[in-house]
Amino acid sequence: MSFAFDYDLLRELTEARGVSGYEDRVRGLVRRELSETTDHVETDAMGNVVATIEGDADYSVAVAAHMDEIGFMVRHVTEDGFVQVDPLGGFDARVLRAQRVTVHGEEDLTGVIGSVPPHTLTDEQRERNDEVSDLFIDLGRGGEEVSELVSVGDLVTLDQTTTILGDCITGKALDDRVCVFAMIEAARRIEEPDVTIHFAATVQEEVGLRGAHALGVDIDPDLAIALDVTVANDVPQIGKEADAVTELGAGTAIKLKDSSVITSPKVHSRLTSVAETEGIEHQHEVLPAGGTDTAGFQRSNGAKPVGAISIPTRYLHTVTETANADDIAGTIDLLTAFLESETGEHDYTL
Repeated sequence: MSFAFDYDLLRELTEARGVSGYEDRVRGLVRRELSETTDHVETDAMGNVVATIEGDADYSVAVAAHMDEIGFMVRHVTEDGFVQVDPLGGFDARVLRAQRVTVHGEEDLTGVIGSVPPHTLTDEQRERNDEVSDLFIDLGRGGEEVSELVSVGDLVTLDQTTTILGDCITGKALDDRVCVFAMIEAARRIEEPDVTIHFAATVQEEVGLRGAHALGVDIDPDLAIALDVTVANDVPQIGKEADAVTELGAGTAIKLKDSSVITSPKVHSRLTSVAETEGIEHQHEVLPAGGTDTAGFQRSNGAKPVGAISIPTRYLHTVTETANADDIAGTIDLLTAFLESETGEHDYTL
């Protein structure tokens, strides 16, 4: 299948490992790519990457997408060599059993999250809700060897490759590497903007929008646009169309609200107008639960106009996150067109 974007880079970004607070491997890729297309690149004390294209106007726009993925930190190693973990980000523990992981100890070690065979489950075990604290990782090694290779504080990531699935792309960490990728693609296309654009790859979004909050103060933009995935529950188990939030293949999503932010009406109206003018297929997103970096910029250094563009994605926070290729391309197109048409003269105040 041919794509209107650099699929190899998207695969590289999504397959890289980088849990909240430890985004080093992803940060290296982002710096490599953005240093080729922007005027200068900086990294702050938290690990946020900010790559800037200088414009002529005394007006700045921040575009943010987060680098971190959900993962774990080792909290205990048993005498028998089983590893217990603490979550970094929001997991549904039901989907974790029998998954393959990588424990980043003295070396990268393949492990599996253990699952008791259904043949031997007690009635109590069948009825109990899974918790991350109940999980254990089996490294296939004895206790003495594991204790030499794994320590409290080591990181654990879910193990999955990225691949093409019909008209879609599926893998781990599309949340939010697919949006980091969209931001990089837009930076490649924009050459001489009227306004200064800060392309921000943020850290620790999955544990509380922490990187974006810091950047809202440090770069203090006049306008902020965040990029993230959003829920696409357009699957048989969801009974009502309204509960689907967005639909794969129906276009990029312009966010109206989530549980952390109500986007600025004049910003999402202009995003919609740009999409209509450019003939970019789009849909509007009302997300009942979940937050994004949008909220990190809205009020961290005084009130700021904010908007958000989302990529509809099925099976969020699993290793099979799935997005439609045309929706990804549309997101890149809308972000690029919006930034190229931003003059600093639009009045977003209410």
